[in-house]
Amino acid sequence: MSLFALGLNHHTAPLAVRERMTFLPEALPDALGQLTRVRPVQEAAILSTCNRTELYCATNDPDSALDWMAEYHRIGSSEIAPYIYRLEHQQAVRHVFRVASGLDSMVLGEPQILGQMKQAVRLAEGAGTLGALLHTLFQRSFAVAKEVRSTTAIGANIVSMAAAAVHLSERIFGSISGQRVLCVGAGEMMELCAAHFAGCTPRDMVIANRTLDRAQVLAERFARSDLKVGAIRLDELGERLADFDIVLSCTASPLPIIGLGMVERALKQRRHRPMVMVDLAVPRDIEAEVDKLGDVFLYTVDDLAQIVDSGLESRQAAVVEAQAIIDARVANFLQWVQAREAVPAIRALRGHAEEMRSAELERALRAIARGEAPDRVLDTLSRNLTNKLLHGPTRLLNEAPPEAREQIEGLVQRLFPQHDRDA
Repeated sequence: MSLFALGLNHHTAPLAVRERMTFLPEALPDALGQLTRVRPVQEAAILSTCNRTELYCATNDPDSALDWMAEYHRIGSSEIAPYIYRLEHQQAVRHVFRVASGLDSMVLGEPQILGQMKQAVRLAEGAGTLGALLHTLFQRSFAVAKEVRSTTAIGANIVSMAAAAVHLSERIFGSISGQRVLCVGAGEMMELCAAHFAGCTPRDMVIANRTLDRAQVLAERFARSDLKVGAIRLDELGERLADFDIVLSCTASPLPIIGLGMVERALKQRRHRPMVMVDLAVPRDIEAEVDKLGDVFLYTVDDLAQIVDSGLESRQAAVVEAQAIIDARVANFLQWVQAREAVPAIRALRGHAEEMRSAELERALRAIARGEAPDRVLDTLSRNLTNKLLHGPTRLLNEAPPEAREQIEGLVQRLFPQHDRDA
């Protein structure tokens, strides 16, 4: 089985394609189990985020694994083929290390991807699709990410998605302090957004979530004496949307939860005062047609790339340092893989030698029991064992064709180094 990284990301595929290929977290265990049952895939883990969907697997048939991904999402293989990358062995290892370290993220050096990768590993472990190869790969990835973050400046002055959302809102309103903010969703990304916007002290802020209890917990976390933070259910969005100047959304819904009609009604109630809407979800939470409304400034995760790229140049030196670390750790991992692949041959060699040793020892013990002199028995044992151990290499040298003799002699000398007798 070979190691592969298969998938697409924000470098290779537009948002419209990426959102069709996402996996819901709760569906991943069943999906992984199905993959390893119906396809020749020995180990598998899936990382699915706003910016990437990647399958890490041990297989000899990557095409079959890619076909399964397309079938799972009811998309033709030819339709996604232009956006797919297929990385094998060394390239796959380097890619996984880069992803874990934040070097392949839309926001260079962002730490969120590491948590997402750890969650992907937990789900694969729960599904029983993580074997020794992928387990070691991910543990090495986490160690590399920690080393990169602690020894380089890759994480310095990060422009996060949440900070970029604040920046975009300030472009329209000038200041957040007089605005009313709605956060739709209560996951990790929305927690980050809520923290950034709460720091700007808006007029007030509301958390909307399918589970009201979760929204209330998040609201209580950010409420202060100078900031009122409320909580509502998602089914209240339609009647409350008009109250907000800035709407941030990031849920795991497979379909949009804020439609064109809902926004049109909200604008009418607002007498067409402008709204900023930031859709951080993949698949999108806000219907794309909303962008056509004149009084709405709608931004998606791809739009945020224009903001986060501004700090790229200042971090290029850190990227070079981080890549040097990754290259060294890739080499270490590949050495481990090679050693692992040699284990069956080593076991067979040791087993064969043990059989010879055991047979000669048994023969020697019988000779001693018959009354033969121990020194002669030991001499015979050592000679017989030496002859048997050297029989294979000696025969190989004697029968070697001329064109291969030099290479075989070099190999034998490495196996049986001749030490200087005068040393």
